[in-house]
Amino acid sequence: MKALITGISGFVGSHMAEFLLGKNEEVCGTIRYRSRMENIEGIKDKIELYECDIKDAVAMRELIEKLKPDQIYHLAAQSYVKASWSSPAETFMINVIGALNLFEAVRAAKISPRILLVGSSEEYGLVMKDELPIKETNPLRPLSPYAVSKISQDLLGYQYFKSYGIQIIRTRAFNLTGPRRGDVFVDSNFAKQIVMIERKKREPVLEVGNLEAYRDFTDVRDIVRAYWMAMNKCDAGEVYNISSGKATRIKDILDMLIKISGIKVEIKQDTQRMRPSDEPIIQGDNSKFREKTGWQPEISLERSLKDLLDHWRKNLT
Repeated sequence: MKALITGISGFVGSHMAEFLLGKNEEVCGTIRYRSRMENIEGIKDKIELYECDIKDAVAMRELIEKLKPDQIYHLAAQSYVKASWSSPAETFMINVIGALNLFEAVRAAKISPRILLVGSSEEYGLVMKDELPIKETNPLRPLSPYAVSKISQDLLGYQYFKSYGIQIIRTRAFNLTGPRRGDVFVDSNFAKQIVMIERKKREPVLEVGNLEAYRDFTDVRDIVRAYWMAMNKCDAGEVYNISSGKATRIKDILDMLIKISGIKVEIKQDTQRMRPSDEPIIQGDNSKFREKTGWQPEISLERSLKDLLDHWRKNLT
């Protein structure tokens, strides 16, 4: 089985590659010339890497024609919500046009791979209290350019399935955490600040944004296992929530990290870390996916955060 992972050097892509290697699959992946490679440093000799920007339709078409993969995990994305406010056009180019280029490349190659299209809980946006936990049938009320881009990608996947029969499985993952998480994301940013304080590289003051939001966190290693199960067990054309089913307040994430570390810190709110609009609570209903695959998260939030702290302790220079 030949699997192609777009964005293989990223947070999720690197974990996905490790998981598939553990299943003895042939793993290929796309990178860009400026991609950071530390996430896949330990497995570079076990995977095939190809330089390909998903925004480049010609390059994508040539790559798909050459590889003819059996499965495609489409993980390349602009995934930072805050950046979509400052760079909405680039967010749409990567998330929407990138997916379009992939689908058209598959059509041109006249192949029938299974494609996992990774969406986001941000697509749901504004959710009413009586709509929790969120089901796949919930109205989509996006609150950021990123969310709109992921809805566009999502619906494009559905359209290509209906119009051309491309075997696209759509997922909406809720918040991810775990080792290698980028420091622009709240949990990892907290962890990085804590490690810097542990090493006396900054004053014992933690800068934070909105601590009262509730988010549904799942460890990335549980998520990639879920993606593999979705690829192999779920129905093309359908959409599936992947979540823990539990909502945790961001302040509680911060408190857990501080408790694990044992440091004493002052908490300081930074207005620059606040979004123009923010959902107060995101909690997913994973019953559709669970019933289809039997998946359950196995890694506790406490372990995820400890592993995230240990990652920064090992890699912060």
